[in-house]
Amino acid sequence: MPVAALDFLDPHRVIATFGTLGILAIVFAETGLLIGFFLPGDSLLFTAGLLCAAGADQALHLNLGIVLPGVIVAAIAGAQCGYLIGRKAGPALFRREDSRLFKREYVDRAEAFFERGGTRAVVLARFVPIIRTFLNPAAGVSRMPARQFVVANVIGGVLWAGGVTVAGYLLGDVSFIKDHLELVILGIVALSLVPVALELLKSRRQTA
Repeated sequence: MPVAALDFLDPHRVIATFGTLGILAIVFAETGLLIGFFLPGDSLLFTAGLLCAAGADQALHLNLGIVLPGVIVAAIAGAQCGYLIGRKAGPALFRREDSRLFKREYVDRAEAFFERGGTRAVVLARFVPIIRTFLNPAAGVSRMPARQFVVANVIGGVLWAGGVTVAGYLLGDVSFIKDHLELVILGIVALSLVPVALELLKSRRQTA
């Protein structure tokens, strides 16, 4: 992966470059646009929360009163956009062949996740990278009732975007967190990939 792309996936660098608007744009894209599956959602929210804390780096200090409602709205609006994409163009879009930015297996995993959980899946998928990007269009393709999706979307958006950001904020004054920020972010990324690994393992066992 090119160095520039790796820099773009570094939440601290993203925030330093694009500020609060960049955070909101990435949260929206990761939850609403099919090309946003590779964006750093969990680590970005956690880092944003850290930078809102009183003891954060003053050069990058963020306003929690703006960031927290902003990321929640961006997460809800993004997922709603993904749902509408699925309703309008999903079937044709999901029949596309694999490309550098689109993998059929992502759609298949999201659809299987949705079929097993329905409304609950829309909420839980927020905490599963890649799945959260593709499940919202899958819900649209499956013609999940709009009102039902909105309720699940709002609950999931508040729990995920709000919860991860607040977690970062509450831990922002912890000395170990401040002194080992890069290590903590790597840990958050690793933890966020655990559900993906479990889902892959379950899929392989079912097909074995």
